[in-house]
Amino acid sequence: MPYRLLGPLLCSAALAITACSSSSRSEKIVVEAVEGGVNPYLWRASLDTLSFLPIDKADPFGGIITYDWQSFEEAPAERVKATVFILDTRLRADGVKVSVFRQERAEGGEWLDASVDADTQIQLENKILERARSLKASEIG
Repeated sequence: MPYRLLGPLLCSAALAITACSSSSRSEKIVVEAVEGGVNPYLWRASLDTLSFLPIDKADPFGGIITYDWQSFEEAPAERVKATVFILDTRLRADGVKVSVFRQERAEGGEWLDASVDADTQIQLENKILERARSLKASEIG
């Protein structure tokens, strides 16, 4: 699959997952974030939006969620992972940063780093922000 399709694939998966109910895996980690120093809406929205990726490490006090490599049926010779940085205790547009990494499998079977469209990271940040605003609005309303 060409890398230009990676962004729409990830964002489509993020949108579909965001619309679904929360997972129990996310529930445990979001409770820890409430006690930590990051914005709980951004934390929860990050977990919800990228729930199609397996979590490698989550630090609710430092505001970092590291996702592990994941391949998809549509592109088995390609894999992606992401890291989310929650940068503020307030719900702000600049309060979240997403880094996406992509690798392609070479003919010898080894994984080689490949480029990621910068729009993919921005689109994921926007999905996280939309979800965080939705979570806050549902709590207020």
